[in-house]
Amino acid sequence: MFVDTNVLVRARFKSAPEHATARRLLQQAGGSGEAIRISRQVLREYLATVTRPQSWSRPVAMEAALAHVAALEAAFDILEDGPRVTEVLATLCRDVAVAGRQVHDANIAATMLAHGERRLLTFNASDFRRYGERIELVDVETGA
Repeated sequence: MFVDTNVLVRARFKSAPEHATARRLLQQAGGSGEAIRISRQVLREYLATVTRPQSWSRPVAMEAALAHVAALEAAFDILEDGPRVTEVLATLCRDVAVAGRQVHDANIAATMLAHGERRLLTFNASDFRRYGERIELVDVETGA
């Protein structure tokens, strides 16, 4: 299962919306025996998000944020970006109507597909529905 940035951020901050759900889903996924995956893009997005002010949190100091990124690297399988991901991204951009910031989500989908991963855990399901049957969105209510 691939974990989107928003799940990691919400799990990190007690004051974040749906914090308890994010924590439960990550614990449930970790105990399932299924490989839990993220990408370097998710690590960058996490770093960018936690080091800027949120409506529910102050920014985290860069050193603390970098330490947590290192912990995430150690805790999850990292799907690397590369030529195959770029190839799949180009195909997705041709087949699915995406532009601007949507390309970031398309790259997550491309990374997943290039590595044979189909399941995505995200709180932003609406951003990924455009990929139809290419990927499976994990229900954040049930984790299934």
